[in-house]
Amino acid sequence: MDPKELRDLSISELKDKHKQFKEELFNLRFQNAIGQLNNSGRIKEVKKTIARVLTVITEKEMGIEHTGAGR
Repeated sequence: MDPKELRDLSISELKDKHKQFKEELFNLRFQNAIGQLNNSGRIKEVKKTIARVLTVITEKEMGIEHTGAGR
C-alpha cells in the first residue's frame, strides 16, 4: 500500500490494516517455515508496509501534517 493511500485513512482504519498485515506476515512466515512460500520477497514487502502504517498512525496521533515534499 502506498503511503498516500494510508494517509487518507482514519486511525481506527489504520489499526485494522495493521492487524491485517500482521496476520499476513504471520501466515507468510509460517508458509516459509514449512517450505510452501513461493514469493519470499512478499515478507519484506509486508514488513515495510507495516512500518508505513505505524509511521502514519504516529504522525496522525502527534498531529503532524505530511507535506508530500521530498519524493
